[in-house]
Amino acid sequence: MIYLALSILSSTGIFIIFKLFNRYKIDTLQGIVINYITACICGLFHNDKGFNPEEIISSKWFIGVIALGFLFIAVFNVMALTAQKNGLSVASVASKMSVIIPIIFGLYVYNESLNIQKIVGILIALIAVYLTSIKQKDTSVITQNLYLPLLLFFGSGIIDTSINYFAPDDRIPLFSALIFGVAFIIGGAILIYKELKLQKKFQLRSVPLGVTLGLVNYASIYFLLKALRVDDLESSTIFTVNNVAIVAVSTLVGLFVFRERISMRNWLGITLALISIVLVTLA
Repeated sequence: MIYLALSILSSTGIFIIFKLFNRYKIDTLQGIVINYITACICGLFHNDKGFNPEEIISSKWFIGVIALGFLFIAVFNVMALTAQKNGLSVASVASKMSVIIPIIFGLYVYNESLNIQKIVGILIALIAVYLTSIKQKDTSVITQNLYLPLLLFFGSGIIDTSINYFAPDDRIPLFSALIFGVAFIIGGAILIYKELKLQKKFQLRSVPLGVTLGLVNYASIYFLLKALRVDDLESSTIFTVNNVAIVAVSTLVGLFVFRERISMRNWLGITLALISIVLVTLA
């Protein structure tokens, strides 16, 4: 469970850093691109089994690396558009509720266990995610541009499912590094286009927080994959606990660190999150 706990803490760190992006007026895309190259370098340094391009290209998981690199950038942009068009709460709920996709995948493809307690725990977890993510001050318009939250829902779910499916047990650092490397190349190309065509200058203040985000981002992926490789834990359990815990802990961090207001509905969501974690873990 230590890997799962570290993944939850790392993912909560991503939430904190994005909050700091907003506070210090950091260009989000620039910070994201710096984050990707930092995470890529972390994976390469962490890789202790060599780097053979021919072996990598001929491997079964290489196509997954390319696809996930594109998805990382695409889903990030969809998330930004969803937040702008439909509201922050809709974007948060759509991305977090997508946990149902890897859960169903694990149950049907990996033939993982399923009983009444686990079903109840998963359903309570989904309700908890919804209640915890909804904020009172957010003016969400889910009926307008409905395709955006749907794309975000499926995109986020496919990313989580694909990471687990394609990741080789013995090459997790390299696998992660290559995904971030592909995402960096795509994001870097977008940044160059914006600088040449739109005259949008690169800001040096994007570097420190971008690097910090990259370190935390790499840790979140690495520890999640390590948790998924623990024999006694099923992926449906890990994804449920990981996702609902991130939402609950991030909300509490918002309360105690950023002085955000939490409604009774959010508190109910946090309480249900704890209940669901206990039910799913013990199932």
